[in-house]
Amino acid sequence: MVGSLASPTSARTGPPVATFDVVIVGAGAAGLYCAALAGQRGKRVLLLDHWPKVAEKIRISGGGRCNFTNTQTRPEHFLSDNPHFCKSALSRHTPRDIIALLQKHRIGFHEKHRGQLFCDDSAEQLIAALLAECAAGGVSHWQPCPVEAVEACAPGGFRLHTARGTVQGEALVIATGGLSIPQIGATPWGYQVAAQFGIPVVPPRPALVPLAFDPAQWAPFADLSGVSMAVDIQTEAGRGSMRFHEDLLFTHRGLSGPAILQISSYWQPGHPLHIDLLGGLTLAQWLQSKQGNRRTLAGELAQHMPQRLAQTLAAQTQAADQRMADFSDAALRSLWQQWHDWTVLPSGTLGWRKAEVTAGGVDTRALSSTTMMARAVPGLYFIGEVVDVTGWLGGYNFQWAWSSAAACALAL
Repeated sequence: MVGSLASPTSARTGPPVATFDVVIVGAGAAGLYCAALAGQRGKRVLLLDHWPKVAEKIRISGGGRCNFTNTQTRPEHFLSDNPHFCKSALSRHTPRDIIALLQKHRIGFHEKHRGQLFCDDSAEQLIAALLAECAAGGVSHWQPCPVEAVEACAPGGFRLHTARGTVQGEALVIATGGLSIPQIGATPWGYQVAAQFGIPVVPPRPALVPLAFDPAQWAPFADLSGVSMAVDIQTEAGRGSMRFHEDLLFTHRGLSGPAILQISSYWQPGHPLHIDLLGGLTLAQWLQSKQGNRRTLAGELAQHMPQRLAQTLAAQTQAADQRMADFSDAALRSLWQQWHDWTVLPSGTLGWRKAEVTAGGVDTRALSSTTMMARAVPGLYFIGEVVDVTGWLGGYNFQWAWSSAAACALAL
């Protein structure tokens, strides 16, 4: 939605090209779903988007099969500066509702891991289902159609000047997403609309994103690219800490995999990560393993982690070929502590191009949790990723799209 934004006035003259009950900007998961639900409730809906392709994030997610929800969805799986905000929408429109949509359209799906539901075949089926639901609701769909300016009308409603002409709606829904994956059309347009109408925005930052390290410090691990393993990972988060048990992936620039994507949403620059590379091996078990053990240090480590990583870590001790039985308890205790709490300091994230979602966004303290409407601007709504509600990896962000869209649609 590239273009300038006009001041919230009715200074421009001339009749609108078309009048709608609702204009929804953004044809992603939240926008499509909100349009379909509102249209089927009898609202005259216009859905528009500046990008040529519809629902690109649905199309590319989950390896093309779209992890469309998570059956374990709970409010604690989301982060926000206002953590209670998501509860209302999530409780009123649950994974069962989006599952019912797939079943209605005979789209097969399966659970992959920890409640994560994926389409059996292509995510294109889900997109087609959403478009069919929009058609059933008589939704007008203009795409591509950039919005050049937005104005508030007196006594109410909004006027949008678009590449296809001027339109007017009693309600305006912003479903433009965040800044993640700009190569499929992400822009800051939604935040600009919020700012235009005096609605605060929590500074956006990349989330569910790989982390990078200083090249010189990472040099010993750069050749481990492709090595993965399950770990416990922890970082400071606000006044406490966040911990996940997920798979870690080494890359030539740093760390990725589900463990890193999860923790990245909570990681703050300048704070280290604490990673247990020993798979929960206790100190007592580690010390006991030296008894009569003729394995080298590298060989013993390889019993608990991938061999390439074991060799790299052992080499840093300059005792890679020393037999376990020959180590003192004190030396083994020191090594266990080093790898049980492997402490590393990321230099930053890989940025918006690699981030799956955006953390931060339109401040939810300015929105109604039951309707998603801006408290100070009647008729203006924000849904989906543009809002400061960010889910964990595993379908939670799509569920927020469906839930927030439904909350909005029922209020229109």
